[in-house]
Amino acid sequence: MRRRRGKDLEDALLEAAWAELTERGYAAFTLEAVAKRAGTSTPVIYRRWANKVLMVEAAIAHASSRRVVDVPDTGTLRGDLIAIMRAANASRTDLLVATAILLDSYFADTGTNPEQLREQIMGGRSSAAETIVQRAVQRGEVDPALLEPRLVSLPFDLFRHEVLLTLRPVSTEAIERIVDGIAVPLLTRRAPERD
Repeated sequence: MRRRRGKDLEDALLEAAWAELTERGYAAFTLEAVAKRAGTSTPVIYRRWANKVLMVEAAIAHASSRRVVDVPDTGTLRGDLIAIMRAANASRTDLLVATAILLDSYFADTGTNPEQLREQIMGGRSSAAETIVQRAVQRGEVDPALLEPRLVSLPFDLFRHEVLLTLRPVSTEAIERIVDGIAVPLLTRRAPERD
């Protein structure tokens, strides 16, 4: 067997950790099981991650980085929202379901919540929602004076909510209802004119 080093070894460890996490959940997750699955020893893991929490966080970040969705630019707010949700359906639904269902013990152990974990994984990068809405502002579709963070994230919050309720990808019908019935009307409204 070829000895792995550097990024190859780290990728193998993180993929093994993600597999353990999705198969067993956080409560039953052990560094020993990850080492066995990766074909290495626990000291190799401890040189990189000091404990279970850090390894799990790294595994989630790694899994997320493997499921990056390019932010579409269809030329319209509606088109961009539908395209990004369809792309997320294809590549990120399993990640969302796994982290929501399997990490209850993680959140209890760390005293954190899903939003904090998401912010940690995002590492200060702009979200797809911010990018899409800013493009719509530049095209004149959205009045920036009416924007606030919850409104920008609303279509994606509704998408995530639908995934968590059904534990499967969001239907085309539900995506269109979120976009056409809620998101676009709220994001494209105009400020009332003053006398």
